[in-house]
Amino acid sequence: MTVNPGHGFARIAVLTVSDRASGGQYEDLSGPAVEQWLRRAVAQPCDFVRRIVPDGVESVRNALLQLCDKDDVDLILTTGGTGPAPRDLTVEATHQVLTKELPGFGELMRRVSLEQVPTAILSRQTAGVRGRSLIINLPGKPASIGICLTAVFPAVPYSPQ
Repeated sequence: MTVNPGHGFARIAVLTVSDRASGGQYEDLSGPAVEQWLRRAVAQPCDFVRRIVPDGVESVRNALLQLCDKDDVDLILTTGGTGPAPRDLTVEATHQVLTKELPGFGELMRRVSLEQVPTAILSRQTAGVRGRSLIINLPGKPASIGICLTAVFPAVPYSPQ
């Protein structure tokens, strides 16, 4: 599947949220999985920004604010921190920076994920906009990333900018 956003999503950020990956305890696999999927799906050239931050509201919120307000990123895809564990706070941080939530993204990602694995019901992915940036929270498992992106990415070009 080739998606041509058409609206010029030239700057795309992939933000991995993980205590262990940010601390160097293991290699980040989910961030590269997001970027690999995007490189296959997006027809136009893109400038990718990659960041890894620890779990926690403050670290995620600060990274999102930097990417939206200072780095002028069009699309931010977070990966990790969307489950029910105590340190899974990506969704809370995302809610703090959004000016508008777009709940349909999370609803669709959960629906398509439930077709693969019953524990997807525990996922809390969401999406929304801040300024001209679209933020989408993806799961942290590389196998789930492609499933979710395939479902929601056709709507990305139509998000408010």
